[in-house]
Parts: sequence; structure tokens; C-alpha cells
Amino acid sequence: MNGPTESILKAQGLSKIFKVGFWGRSATAVQNLDLDVQKGEVFGFLGPNGAGKTTTIKMLMGLIYPTSGQAWLFGRSIRDKESKARLGFLPESPYFYDYLTSLEFLKFYGHLFGIRGAALEKRIDELLELVGMSHARHLQLRKFSKGMLQRVGIAQALINDPELVVLDEPMSGLDPIGRKEIRDLILRLKESGKTIFFSSHILHDAELLCDRVAIILKGKLVACGRVSELIDEGATHSVEVVAEGLGSEGVARLRQLADRIIVQGTQVLAVLPNRQQVGATLDIIRGAKATLVSLTPQKGSLEDLFIREVKSKQPELREAV
Repeated sequence: MNGPTESILKAQGLSKIFKVGFWGRSATAVQNLDLDVQKGEVFGFLGPNGAGKTTTIKMLMGLIYPTSGQAWLFGRSIRDKESKARLGFLPESPYFYDYLTSLEFLKFYGHLFGIRGAALEKRIDELLELVGMSHARHLQLRKFSKGMLQRVGIAQALINDPELVVLDEPMSGLDPIGRKEIRDLILRLKESGKTIFFSSHILHDAELLCDRVAIILKGKLVACGRVSELIDEGATHSVEVVAEGLGSEGVARLRQLADRIIVQGTQVLAVLPNRQQVGATLDIIRGAKATLVSLTPQKGSLEDLFIREVKSKQPELREAV
């Protein structure tokens, strides 16, 4: 049985309406949003570009005020300055003064938190080691790659040793190596006891990292929960079968069972809609005296869930536009 959990970041009925254009037309960016992030978890805030993720984070960070609703950090109102002392934040596409070196950059942010002297030097050494940037301590930021800037940006978000780390699109624009480095870093932060809240439109990364996720579309929360529950862990959604030497007659019979057939040389890949077709498929392969190369059940994923939610909400979202 799980013990009681502590709410680190909470929002209730959070909404933001902007006035746009010459006539001040109302545009709803976020509508009646509820969130509850628990201590020690990695929480993914997911949605396509323009869904309202950054607007929500700006409200939670106190950078803009909500039109309605409330939010709390560590049980205090987001308007309470004291709650920010235990918070680390990296915005999307931040601008850093790029003639500073990493060392000078982190010293600047340390001073903002009142950290100085030997304590600051020690903290900077620890953070540069943590993010794999010790070799670049005297290198100016303008010479950094996008991945290096993200890593030193995360280091500044950790300068005050926060309990909650909020990252807005930390893997956006990174190559596969850069994304893996940020994923590994997030996991190390979790192991050290931090709570991480990050937004992303990269669903695969979120699936690998998150304990729980929330999905937002057009400013509305459409799904929230543990990843394993949302993607129906253990359920087989389709089955991929690869056979060799099936022949044209066998392929023709297989097409009647499969959603998709791909023929590559002597091999045939068949995607079956569910497990019920597996027995008949194996009979076809045996009857053709072909070879079964592989049989792979395909599990659900966050991408499947996301596409399903988008399709189910399309009429409602069109009405809201």
C-alpha cells in the first residue's frame, strides 16, 4: 500500500485569456486546468506546439497572472516569493548573455540567490560535473552547441539546490545524442530526490522518463495519470509477424487477416490488428512451408494515446476555435 503523498505543485481551475488584435478579441490559451505534482516524481506536461504548455508554466512560475483559478508551490500561493526559493526553472529557448563563460554565468545566478565564496565555487564544480560540462568552465556560451546550452541552463536551474525543477521543452531542437544526455540528466536528478516537472511535445522521451503525465490540447486538459495506466500496460494492440519464403499465394491469404503487408525480397512483414489473428497466420505460414522469423506483440504508447485523444476531441476543438 502506498503511503501519503506530498503535493509540490498544484493548480486548480487555472485559466488564461489574452486580448488580441486591434479590437481586443478574447483568445483562451488555458481553460480550467487542474494539476497536482507529487514529491519525488517526474511529471510530463505534454501537448503539441500552441497547446498552452508554456502559458501554463509562466502562470505557475508567477511570470504572468492567471485570469482565473489558483496555483500553489509547496503549499504556498504562487504569488508568495518565499515559495520560489525552493524552485529551479529553465524556460524554453532562454537567452543567456553569450560572452560569459560557464563559470561566470553560474556565478551570476549564484549571486542572485545570495550564494558566494567557497560555497558557490563548490556548488559550481558539482553542477558542472553533474551536467558533464567541467571541460567547458572557461568557454564562452556563444561557442556552445544547443545541447551544451541546455545542459548549462539546467545547471543554473539547480544552483540553489531546489526541491522542484521546472523545465520548459528541455529537449526541443536537440539531436538524438543531445536528447539522450538530457534524459539521463533528468533521471539523475530524480535519483537525487528532486521533483521534475517538464513540458514536451516529444512523446517518446516522456514515455521513457515520466511517472505521470498530463496531456493538454487547445488549452484543455484531456488526459492525466500514470503512464502505465494511460497506455493500458500489458494490453496487445497489434502483432507484427515476419515470415520468409511465403510465396504469392500465402501473401494473398495473409492480406485477408492483416491491416498492413510489406514485402521486402523473400521476407513479408504483416501487421495483425490483434492477437486473435495469430493462430490463423501461423497456419498460413506452416501450410506454405515458410519460415517464421519473428512474432512481436505491439504495446500501447503515449503516441497512440495522444493521437486517440486528438481524434476524439477534434469536433470539440473545432467548435472552440
